[in-house]
Amino acid sequence: MFDRTEIAVKAGDGGDGIVSFRREKWVPFGGPDGGDGGDGGDVVVMADEAVTSLRIFRQKRHFRAADGKNGGDKKKHGRRGESRLLTVPVGTIVSHKSQIGGDTLIADLEQSGQQVVVAKGGKGGFGNARFATSTNQAPQIAEKGEAGEENSIILELKLIADVGLIGYPNVGKSTLLAAVSAAKPKIASYPFTTREPVLGMVEVGQQSFVLAEIPGLIDGAHLGRGLGHDFLRHIVRTRVLIHLIDGSSSSPVEDMAQVNAELSLFDSALAQKPQLVVVNKIDLPQVKARLAEIRENFAAAGSKALFVSAATGEGVPELMAETIKILQSAAKTQAGGKIVRKVFHPQPKSVVPRVRKEGDTFVVTAPELERIVARTDVASYGIHRELRRQLVRLGVTRALERAGVKPGDRVRCGNFEWEWQ
Repeated sequence: MFDRTEIAVKAGDGGDGIVSFRREKWVPFGGPDGGDGGDGGDVVVMADEAVTSLRIFRQKRHFRAADGKNGGDKKKHGRRGESRLLTVPVGTIVSHKSQIGGDTLIADLEQSGQQVVVAKGGKGGFGNARFATSTNQAPQIAEKGEAGEENSIILELKLIADVGLIGYPNVGKSTLLAAVSAAKPKIASYPFTTREPVLGMVEVGQQSFVLAEIPGLIDGAHLGRGLGHDFLRHIVRTRVLIHLIDGSSSSPVEDMAQVNAELSLFDSALAQKPQLVVVNKIDLPQVKARLAEIRENFAAAGSKALFVSAATGEGVPELMAETIKILQSAAKTQAGGKIVRKVFHPQPKSVVPRVRKEGDTFVVTAPELERIVARTDVASYGIHRELRRQLVRLGVTRALERAGVKPGDRVRCGNFEWEWQ
């Protein structure tokens, strides 16, 4: 089973803006015409119903989008980098891997066509035409492209089905699934015959639902014993559970309690799901002889049990009819629940520069200036004069003077540090 994987994604870098001037003799007052660089491509994850597993990520784990192209003269804008589209099965949960442990949910792709950007492409740098003003008609400054985001992403497939068929190994889950649908699970007399979930479409009159056989659980499954975590993850998406119990067991009620305990220990929400308790193998003589005793035990435990034989079909139609009723009731309950709405708080368009002092250095916090400094070749000829103009334009000079800066003091913004003059 390959239903959880970690991949590395890298968005495209933005293209560089350029410094260029129009110098044709027939273009009077040509001025700066350096174009902007194109934005880098995004890395996008999209759910596609044609994809059934995450096996395509077994061999390749690194994915990168295309970089943006550099700007050109005559204000030519660089081409945007092509985005990288990764298709995953419907029901895939996309999470961001945290450096301190644990995952942060990015998106839950429940429907075909849903998509999410997992790495944003870098912005293209401005060409010198962007910096021209009435007092600075020949700017020598251009920005480098911004680096694209780079992330480690967790892709986890959680099965989407209406009903989950659970129980200990060898209780007859595969036999029941084969009896009520066209699915053909592997059936044998030894435990763990089924190694991964199997889906089947069940039709009851004019209605239908998807039934998923969840491979057998064992004690300690919530701790990862056996294939516990792999099995239990798939149950989360189901709306109703059919809990199948072997009637020939020495204590069917105890079996039910043990499996429910594993569900609750793995995820407390699983214990709240509607559940049909079903005792199987009533066609066996030893089970027939104990039917009255088993009924009394379940009644004493406060559970209503249905009795079926998956092998002969006895009681199976009644079970499917009851499942439809429970599904309809669960759908109404979910429809009547409250919808949690996300509230987005927009950031202010402009931020006033702030200055603080660290030792003998004045540290400037000004997002726009930091962006210019980070994406500009500060060692190039003539760039310092352009930076001084930007300091005045952005209000940084005034903020520094208010903070008491004097010629000869050290000033730092981002990774760039210089002497104030």
